[in-house]
Amino acid sequence: MSTNSVNDPRRPNKITRYKPPSSSGPGDDPTPDYMNLLGMIFSMCGLMMKLKWCAWCAVYCSFISFANSRASEDTKQTLSSFMLSISAVVMSYLQNPQPMTPPWQ
Repeated sequence: MSTNSVNDPRRPNKITRYKPPSSSGPGDDPTPDYMNLLGMIFSMCGLMMKLKWCAWCAVYCSFISFANSRASEDTKQTLSSFMLSISAVVMSYLQNPQPMTPPWQ
């Protein structure tokens, strides 16, 4: 035991306790918030203007927002955005069940 303590390379005066980085710093990713807002805008355009491609973009943005959100965040806004985008797709196809035409035609 005495030889082991002599050959120990660790220095007790260099030991520091780990402090996790603060979560409110510049490390926050704004992607879920932007995608949530973009999804709501596309949903409203899909509902009001009956544009199917806007409704599908809203669903896509809602999925991205859900996939990038943290578990600790409030899910009410993400869920409402997702439901709004689904309702935009359903309403646009109920009013005109024809297949979607690309926006460039």
